[in-house]
Amino acid sequence: MEFQQVIELVGEIVDVVGVAAIVIGAVASTVIAIRYLLQKRPVYSAYRRWLGRSILLGLELLVAADIIRTVAITPTLDSVVVLGLIVLIRTFLSFSLELEITGRWPWQKKPEREADSSPAPVGARVAETARTETL
Repeated sequence: MEFQQVIELVGEIVDVVGVAAIVIGAVASTVIAIRYLLQKRPVYSAYRRWLGRSILLGLELLVAADIIRTVAITPTLDSVVVLGLIVLIRTFLSFSLELEITGRWPWQKKPEREADSSPAPVGARVAETARTETL
Protein backbone atom coordinates (compact mmCIF):
# COMPACT_ATOMS: atom_id res chain seq x y z
CA MET A 1 0.00 0.00 0.00
CA GLU A 2 1.37 3.39 -0.97
CA PHE A 3 1.65 6.33 1.41
CA GLN A 4 -1.12 8.25 -0.35
CA GLN A 5 -3.52 5.30 -0.07
CA VAL A 6 -2.73 4.88 3.63
CA ILE A 7 -3.40 8.58 4.29
CA GLU A 8 -6.66 8.42 2.32
CA LEU A 9 -7.73 5.37 4.33
CA VAL A 10 -6.88 7.14 7.60
CA GLY A 11 -8.93 10.14 6.44
CA GLU A 12 -11.90 7.90 5.67
CA ILE A 13 -11.61 6.17 9.05
CA VAL A 14 -11.54 9.52 10.88
CA ASP A 15 -14.56 10.56 8.79
CA VAL A 16 -16.49 7.46 9.88
CA VAL A 17 -15.49 8.03 13.51
CA GLY A 18 -16.75 11.64 13.26
CA VAL A 19 -20.14 10.55 11.94
CA ALA A 20 -20.28 7.78 14.55
CA ALA A 21 -19.56 10.30 17.31
CA ILE A 22 -22.54 12.38 16.22
CA VAL A 23 -24.88 9.39 15.85
CA ILE A 24 -23.82 7.63 19.05
CA GLY A 25 -23.90 10.92 20.94
CA ALA A 26 -27.41 11.66 19.69
CA VAL A 27 -28.65 8.20 20.66
CA ALA A 28 -26.96 8.30 24.09
CA SER A 29 -28.25 11.83 24.74
CA THR A 30 -31.77 10.75 23.85
CA VAL A 31 -31.61 7.68 26.09
CA ILE A 32 -30.35 9.77 29.01
CA ALA A 33 -33.03 12.39 28.35
CA ILE A 34 -35.73 9.74 28.39
CA ARG A 35 -34.42 8.48 31.73
CA TYR A 36 -34.55 12.04 33.06
CA LEU A 37 -38.13 12.41 31.84
CA LEU A 38 -39.15 9.17 33.53
CA GLN A 39 -37.62 10.46 36.77
CA LYS A 40 -39.54 13.74 36.26
CA ARG A 41 -36.30 15.73 36.25
CA PRO A 42 -35.73 18.83 34.09
CA VAL A 43 -34.25 17.67 30.82
CA TYR A 44 -34.38 20.32 28.10
CA SER A 45 -31.17 22.27 28.76
CA ALA A 46 -29.21 19.16 29.72
CA TYR A 47 -30.36 17.35 26.56
CA ARG A 48 -29.34 20.30 24.38
CA ARG A 49 -25.95 20.41 26.08
CA TRP A 50 -25.31 16.65 25.66
CA LEU A 51 -26.46 16.66 22.06
CA GLY A 52 -24.44 19.78 21.26
CA ARG A 53 -21.28 18.29 22.72
CA SER A 54 -21.59 15.17 20.60
CA ILE A 55 -22.14 17.29 17.49
CA LEU A 56 -19.09 19.41 18.36
CA LEU A 57 -16.93 16.32 18.75
CA GLY A 58 -18.16 14.92 15.45
CA LEU A 59 -17.54 18.23 13.64
CA GLU A 60 -13.98 18.40 14.94
CA LEU A 61 -13.30 14.88 13.73
CA LEU A 62 -14.83 15.64 10.33
CA VAL A 63 -12.60 18.72 9.96
CA ALA A 64 -9.58 16.57 10.85
CA ALA A 65 -10.61 14.02 8.22
CA ASP A 66 -10.91 16.74 5.57
CA ILE A 67 -7.44 18.02 6.41
CA ILE A 68 -5.96 14.52 6.30
CA ARG A 69 -7.56 13.76 2.94
CA THR A 70 -6.39 17.06 1.46
CA VAL A 71 -2.81 16.25 2.49
CA ALA A 72 -3.14 12.82 0.83
CA ILE A 73 -3.69 14.27 -2.61
CA THR A 74 -1.31 16.62 -4.34
CA PRO A 75 -2.48 19.94 -2.92
CA THR A 76 -3.69 22.29 -5.61
CA LEU A 77 -4.94 25.80 -5.12
CA ASP A 78 -8.50 24.56 -5.75
CA SER A 79 -8.31 21.77 -3.16
CA VAL A 80 -6.76 24.10 -0.56
CA VAL A 81 -9.46 26.73 -1.15
CA VAL A 82 -12.22 24.12 -0.85
CA LEU A 83 -10.63 22.77 2.33
CA GLY A 84 -10.36 26.30 3.71
CA LEU A 85 -14.06 26.94 3.06
CA ILE A 86 -15.06 23.62 4.63
CA VAL A 87 -12.94 24.31 7.71
CA LEU A 88 -14.32 27.86 7.92
CA ILE A 89 -17.94 26.70 7.76
CA ARG A 90 -17.43 23.88 10.28
CA THR A 91 -15.48 26.17 12.62
CA PHE A 92 -18.33 28.69 12.50
CA LEU A 93 -20.76 25.88 13.31
CA SER A 94 -18.55 24.73 16.20
CA PHE A 95 -18.34 28.25 17.64
CA SER A 96 -22.10 28.70 17.29
CA LEU A 97 -22.77 25.41 19.05
CA GLU A 98 -20.31 26.26 21.80
CA LEU A 99 -22.08 29.59 22.35
CA GLU A 100 -25.44 27.79 22.49
CA ILE A 101 -24.19 25.16 24.93
CA THR A 102 -22.16 27.27 27.36
CA GLY A 103 -23.47 30.80 26.78
CA ARG A 104 -19.99 32.13 25.99
CA TRP A 105 -17.47 32.03 23.18
CA PRO A 106 -14.77 29.32 23.28
CA TRP A 107 -12.03 31.87 24.01
CA GLN A 108 -13.87 33.41 26.96
CA LYS A 109 -12.88 32.23 30.42
CA LYS A 110 -15.39 30.35 32.50
CA PRO A 111 -16.63 32.58 35.35
CA GLU A 112 -14.98 31.51 38.60
CA ARG A 113 -18.25 31.26 40.53
CA GLU A 114 -19.92 29.16 37.83
CA ALA A 115 -20.17 25.52 38.86
CA ASP A 116 -19.80 22.65 36.43
CA SER A 117 -23.00 22.63 34.42
CA SER A 118 -23.12 18.88 33.95
CA PRO A 119 -25.43 17.05 36.32
CA ALA A 120 -23.68 15.37 39.21
CA PRO A 121 -23.92 11.60 39.54
CA VAL A 122 -26.57 10.36 41.94
CA GLY A 123 -23.95 9.21 44.47
CA ALA A 124 -22.36 12.66 44.51
CA ARG A 125 -25.76 14.31 45.10
CA VAL A 126 -26.48 11.92 47.97
CA ALA A 127 -23.06 12.59 49.51
CA GLU A 128 -23.52 16.35 49.12
CA THR A 129 -26.99 16.17 50.70
CA ALA A 130 -25.65 14.12 53.59
CA ARG A 131 -22.77 16.55 54.08
CA THR A 132 -25.02 19.63 54.13
CA GLU A 133 -27.50 17.98 56.48
CA THR A 134 -24.77 17.28 59.03
CA LEU A 135 -23.58 20.91 58.97
